[in-house]
Amino acid sequence: MTGWYERAIYPALAQLDPERAHRQALRGLSALERFPSGRRLLRQLCDPPADDRLAVDRLGRRFPNPLGLAAGFDKDAEAVGALLALGFGFVEVGTVTPRPQPGNPRPRLWRLPEERALVNALGFPSAGMAAMRARLAGRQFPGAIGVNLGKNRETPLERAAEDYLAVLAALWDVADYLVVNVSSPNTPGLRELQARSVLVELLRALGEENRRLARLRRLRPRPLLVKLAPDLDIAGLEQAIAAALEGGADGLVVANTSTDRRLLRRPAPDFLGGISGRPLRARATALTREAYRRAGGRLVIVGVGGIGSAEDAIERLRAGASLVQLYTALIYEGPGLPARILRGLLAYLEQEGLRSVEQLVGVDA
Repeated sequence: MTGWYERAIYPALAQLDPERAHRQALRGLSALERFPSGRRLLRQLCDPPADDRLAVDRLGRRFPNPLGLAAGFDKDAEAVGALLALGFGFVEVGTVTPRPQPGNPRPRLWRLPEERALVNALGFPSAGMAAMRARLAGRQFPGAIGVNLGKNRETPLERAAEDYLAVLAALWDVADYLVVNVSSPNTPGLRELQARSVLVELLRALGEENRRLARLRRLRPRPLLVKLAPDLDIAGLEQAIAAALEGGADGLVVANTSTDRRLLRRPAPDFLGGISGRPLRARATALTREAYRRAGGRLVIVGVGGIGSAEDAIERLRAGASLVQLYTALIYEGPGLPARILRGLLAYLEQEGLRSVEQLVGVDA
């Protein structure tokens, strides 16, 4: 399937504006999503392995495997079933905002194919929490669903907690875990919410609502994670970890897109927005390793940024991530990528004589 995608599908999509190409791909997956036979066809074509050695027990549930799709690909939960059929163990939808919003003006997404990277300045385009709820409520999926929480652009920072609380309450029961996005570079001022005192206050408010909703339904609170920026220095990372622990978070997603153009090998056009893809790999791996060391097992780490192969996934797990995510590599490598990564993980486990992928977590930290 890889050769077919590279020879026929990607060249056609590459002729389109990146956002239009993404929209077309998502529409195709969404069409398959509506038919059980379509999801079966995807699974048959990609043939992702199902093996207990890939299972990961974290955040109060069992993930079929450690490979997830990062937030940003399926912002409005239009194709979750189809994406899971590709082999992902979990899909994180969003970022979702309380009210629908268009995001930033176009153009706002650019390919850097020679870098295997994207630059995006999307700014949380979202159909809103009600639309997402309508798509997810009452459905069962073969993998875990994460919901990435955001705020509307016009909501002032001092009232940001109201937006996050609204989305958490609206989508609490359709999520297996929740992620507080305070690190996108494309919503003005958002990264200021990573400051320790501000983040602690936000997490405590979300934790209180999380527990209230759990009591009403006689269930456990949903795991709550914080998504951090890759541009944090060590002091900033320490403060974010301290805030996550003090605020009662269960984990960290490391990391979001970067505004640091030095990550690119060649000078790029002066686009606004964040870099994703291969240029982030080394920085995100190093940040994962530091976060794992400093959290001391008290926070589950989801590693994201520059993962495009089994070797990348193994490196991130060994650095301290319990789960990993990708997004940009899927654009360039196509729908067969998740299954290839999972087969590579199994081959590595067999080579090393390991019984479980969990044995890799943190061995290089």
